[in-house]
Amino acid sequence: MKLLLSALALAAMIGPAFSQETSTAKPNPPVLKETTTDFPKGDELEYRVLTATVEPGTFSPWHTHSTPVAVYVVSGTFTLEIEGQDSKSITAGESLLEGVGVKVRAANHGSEPASVVIFQVSGPEAPFMTPTK
Repeated sequence: MKLLLSALALAAMIGPAFSQETSTAKPNPPVLKETTTDFPKGDELEYRVLTATVEPGTFSPWHTHSTPVAVYVVSGTFTLEIEGQDSKSITAGESLLEGVGVKVRAANHGSEPASVVIFQVSGPEAPFMTPTK
């Protein structure tokens, strides 16, 4: 959990957090701060940071994740469609945590590409996502 939150804090610092005029760098407040008990446990875990561009009018296949996935939007609008629930849309500078075992798909219903940074901690052999029907 601490590792994931550290990565989110690092992503949030991209921008005006550092200045040549200051002698001490101070991070911005967390973009996402959420408690979960779904993080994997084990002797060896893999920390993944991925980037993606979701073009307007496109979407991923429906899928699930075996561990939480945090998504940080760098630009554009990212929508997470969730089976049986309302969709969640976030814009540049915002983040969300995708739940474990929840059927979702990523989408871009806007007119501009959405650039995202994706964070996941999992077992080394675990797939990033599992497609569903």
